[in-house]
Amino acid sequence: MRSSFPTLNATNLKTALIEGNKVISYAALNLRCDRFATGLLRGEADLKEERIAFFMPASIDYVTTMHGIWRAGGIAVPLNVASAVTELEHYLSSASVSRMVANGEYRESLTALCTSLNIELLSVEEILSEDVATLPDIALERRAMMLFTSGTTNKPKGVVSTHKTIAAQITTLLDAWQWSEADAIPLFLPVHHIHGIINILSCGLWAGATVDLYAKFDMPEICAKVASKRYSVFMAVPTIYVKLLQYFETLSDDDVAKITVGFRSMRLNISGSAACPVKLFEQWKALTDQVLLERYGMTEIGMGLSNPYVGERRAGHVGQPLPGVDAQLFDDSNTPITEENTPGEIRIKGDNVFLEYWNNEAATKESFVDGWFCTGDVAVLDKGYFRIMGRSSVDIIKSGGYKLSALEIEGTLLTHDDIAEVAVIGIEDETWGESVSAFVVLKPAKTLSYDDLKTWCDGKMSGYKIPKSLHVLDSLPRNAMGKVTKPALKTLAT
Repeated sequence: MRSSFPTLNATNLKTALIEGNKVISYAALNLRCDRFATGLLRGEADLKEERIAFFMPASIDYVTTMHGIWRAGGIAVPLNVASAVTELEHYLSSASVSRMVANGEYRESLTALCTSLNIELLSVEEILSEDVATLPDIALERRAMMLFTSGTTNKPKGVVSTHKTIAAQITTLLDAWQWSEADAIPLFLPVHHIHGIINILSCGLWAGATVDLYAKFDMPEICAKVASKRYSVFMAVPTIYVKLLQYFETLSDDDVAKITVGFRSMRLNISGSAACPVKLFEQWKALTDQVLLERYGMTEIGMGLSNPYVGERRAGHVGQPLPGVDAQLFDDSNTPITEENTPGEIRIKGDNVFLEYWNNEAATKESFVDGWFCTGDVAVLDKGYFRIMGRSSVDIIKSGGYKLSALEIEGTLLTHDDIAEVAVIGIEDETWGESVSAFVVLKPAKTLSYDDLKTWCDGKMSGYKIPKSLHVLDSLPRNAMGKVTKPALKTLAT
């Protein structure tokens, strides 16, 4: 077969992608990807897993580049357009990238870096061939994509997925979330991350749906499309839903009503990539009648757990294993946990699991125990549904003999009327081992003292969970996906 990724139907005139005023059908996109693959090959039969990076936001050129690399037998390395030069240097050098694809302003910013690393810098137009050559047959087991971990707890590693991995990650979601060619969805999330690449773009194209491409989250434009009932599915991170609620406060009641009617008419709203606070879950439901579907995944596995499309979606829970995915909690002795409400590390098995960390055999080996991928995330089973307690390295606080969930404490603090955002971490403490420390962003014109917070917490959480220090910030440090970078908070506490 040419690729494990379905060939975009060459006779299908249905709209595949919309980028501003640009509209491209599946047939035209299919031809463009083949022309790009031909140009990449330069007369060779197969790229033989050459690493080709690309530096561009969601666009028709982005899709052309990714699919073209796959069809020509290369490894696609999509990069974060918000990355600093030092970060890009790490990605490019560790992946041994030979060619970089970028357009316009993005290309200009990369010239010096690519020259220093002896990487050929090209535009999409320079690569597109007039003709289409015979493209190679690509085995399912071949490497297809390399994404880099967020690096919130250590230096980013290159996560390598095969064509088989990608196919498994997509098809399980097509079934679980009932995708169809009638769907339309906006893509405004970063496309160097599994959420944007797999959950939205790849699922949409595989299903034959239409994907609207945005270089960034354009609040007025997207809300106008929502109000026009353009979309049937909406996927975002919790930060986006919070920003939507804040945006609604600036609009007239009539305008808010039009937008919320648009959301109400959709068949599915999904929240992921970070924990969705229960308060936000309930606010969104009250406003739009949409019960957010929360799911759990990561770069190495795609999606592993999900609340059901049909059935109960529980606030603060990430559901059950997706079709084809095995999930199990384990204790520190590698013993499976079967009791409910007993914390353990989530471990995953299935065709959705990545192949390896690029050129890092030790890290790859350390990430697996008896064939299970060790996610590093701690959860409990609560009436059959997984509930995430947090990342073992940053969200589990060991204080006074207790294992505390930072996410649980954050969820409670977010119900405070004056708190807009919050992050909780453990700070080394001689008495407690780690003490709970809260970092908050307050709503406009609000103030909050530690004594007031402590009094407010009394009765809302156990005494040992109450923060022992409070830090009021103008904003929380976040990465490109909107996740709070908690290691950065530790430096602020010292």
